[in-house]
Amino acid sequence: MIDLNDLRSRPEVYQKACERKRINFDIPAFVALDATRREMLGDVEQLRAKQNTLSKEVPKLKGEEKTARLAELKELSPRLKDLEKNLADIEETWKRQQLLIPSIPHPDVPDGKDDTENVELRCCGEIPKFDFAPKSHVELGLALNLLDLERGAKIAGARNYFLKGDGARLHHAVLSLARDFIAAKGYTLMEPPHIVNYEAMMGTGYFPGGEEMAYHLDERDDNSYLIGTSEVALAAYHAQEILRAEDLPLRYAGYSACYRREAGSYGKDTHGLYRVHQFYKVEQVVVCEASEETSAAFHAEILANAQSVLQLLELPYRVVAVCSGDMGQGQVYKNDIETWMPSRSSYSETHSCSTLHDFQARRLQLRYKDENGKVRFCHTLNNTLIASPRILIPLLEVHQQADGSVRIPAALRSYLGGQEKIA
Repeated sequence: MIDLNDLRSRPEVYQKACERKRINFDIPAFVALDATRREMLGDVEQLRAKQNTLSKEVPKLKGEEKTARLAELKELSPRLKDLEKNLADIEETWKRQQLLIPSIPHPDVPDGKDDTENVELRCCGEIPKFDFAPKSHVELGLALNLLDLERGAKIAGARNYFLKGDGARLHHAVLSLARDFIAAKGYTLMEPPHIVNYEAMMGTGYFPGGEEMAYHLDERDDNSYLIGTSEVALAAYHAQEILRAEDLPLRYAGYSACYRREAGSYGKDTHGLYRVHQFYKVEQVVVCEASEETSAAFHAEILANAQSVLQLLELPYRVVAVCSGDMGQGQVYKNDIETWMPSRSSYSETHSCSTLHDFQARRLQLRYKDENGKVRFCHTLNNTLIASPRILIPLLEVHQQADGSVRIPAALRSYLGGQEKIA
């Protein structure tokens, strides 16, 4: 949710934000609606004040004067009731439309229509060159008895899977490494609810607009959804609270299963583990003071944390600046980390690092009292630390050996009883 006073003072900037983010929203129409609502609110308040005044006067009056005031009250009452109903209808539309207005992209955000126009900032690590015909993660997984896609689809439908044996062990080793890494950085580990209410999804900006991507737990219960990321629960953790400035920043690391319907991705990335309905993540969430400089510093921190884990996994990757058309409604600035996947012959997204300033905090009523005693909205940020089984794609493919085995990076071996390879 955006600052309405800011929108009123510079609507053209918000219209430009809509255009840059490819969000179809008519800012001038909303400004007109907002003006109508404010005018109508003033009229209602004026009539209510008049009604209160007349109600207090009538008992003190007598004769014709009392009769006149009673007649005036009788005439005023239906007018006020009609105006209140019209105001309620307008306010419902006004509140709903506010939830569709995007935040303003940072000046450093490159312009572009979609992910093909994201801008590479840097690369790290060497892309492997094989002197043998490399296998895909699916081929490796089947040959080494690490996964079963066919039976996953048989019992749960497309985009489902079983991890088996060393595949399951590798999956848990990666997650354990990430949890231990981030805990050592001073982040509070959190295992959040996998089921959240509509308010949490709305408060973090996933609703309205993202309902088709979420699993609605029960059609008879409109208020229960499976999370697609623990960001939802962690960002909403302090909703409706006023925090103390001295308690900021809050650094959380959420570990959870995540569930996404992948609606609209029919026929896209159907092979293997890249785009699946159930996966696990360790997610970084930061709540900090309302300062662009502080937000930028934490963005750099959580981005660096994710890169450090990829370096521990000995995986080549690149960092891109996400263009305006590939950003979400609430994101002010966003980087993706893309890890090299030999079977795709490309870097592919494994992490998304987002700065949202006060966009989520306004929707969640997440505030703090600054050193001057003023209540302000917090800033929030988030970034994947690791997501599995997607990360197993480069892990298996990059570290495969000519004999068909997979080398286990040194940082993971202690989580696998000293095992050095999967064969």
